[in-house]
Amino acid sequence: MNILIIEDDITSAKVLSRILATYGNITIATDGRHGISIFKESVKSKTLFSFVFLDIMMPEIDGQEVLKEIRKTESENGILGFDAAKIVMTSALDDNKNIMQAFRSQCEGYLVKPLIKDKVHQEIERLLTNSR
Repeated sequence: MNILIIEDDITSAKVLSRILATYGNITIATDGRHGISIFKESVKSKTLFSFVFLDIMMPEIDGQEVLKEIRKTESENGILGFDAAKIVMTSALDDNKNIMQAFRSQCEGYLVKPLIKDKVHQEIERLLTNSR
């Protein structure tokens, strides 16, 4: 399984990477533009990501916009339903506005930082179970 982490805080990215290492190959993007570029390249090369863990508060382009761009890229390339990446927002923002905006833009999960290993594993298992 291929997993993309889009996170501008390198410490947070490394911690999440260690938590997710047992699930597959991890790629880390350190900002939104880089994340979009990596995601588009994966679509072009047909090496799709099963999961994307996406921070919201990033410079230049925030996670909410990255989420919309990922879904747009998938739609333009006929990647729909169970073939689409499962996107989990990871943010210190726990207000209803950001959470609802993320779900309206078609994320599948939302984890509030600091991330707890057991909660990350539970979220992955929930999403894997729901996609069977």
